[in-house]
Amino acid sequence: MSSEITHRLAELGITLPAPMAPLANYLPFVRSGDLVFVSGQLPARDGKVAYTGKVTVDIAIESAQTAAQLCFINLLAQLSAACEGDLNRVRRVVRLAGFIAAPADFTQHALVMNGASDLAVAIFGEAGRHARCTVGVPSLPADATVEVEGVFEIG
Repeated sequence: MSSEITHRLAELGITLPAPMAPLANYLPFVRSGDLVFVSGQLPARDGKVAYTGKVTVDIAIESAQTAAQLCFINLLAQLSAACEGDLNRVRRVVRLAGFIAAPADFTQHALVMNGASDLAVAIFGEAGRHARCTVGVPSLPADATVEVEGVFEIG
């Protein structure tokens, strides 16, 4: 991993976990040319979902933002594996998609997803600015509060 990215992660108090194994019949990431597509990551810690339930019903918006950050950290663990441990190869965070478990009348999905987006920019600077999709859903695997997937350009 690059010393610059390692330094930023350390400054933020982030240690990348071991990449989680897929929960079903899919690959954790796929490389196609210079792009890496990372499958949706849950807010898991030590192999267990750390944030569950619907935003504003079971969990506060601030905690859901933290869940989105944890999803992004898990994305980085998969991305690091795709880059053979060298996140210096990341040229750009191209796109993030966030899925937020929330009741039908919830409208602040973007605020929750900012947890992941802000962390992408904090780590990668301008290369962390990305296109984004944020969607509210009635439920997620393992009753997770948030799931985030990403597309990254690498060299």
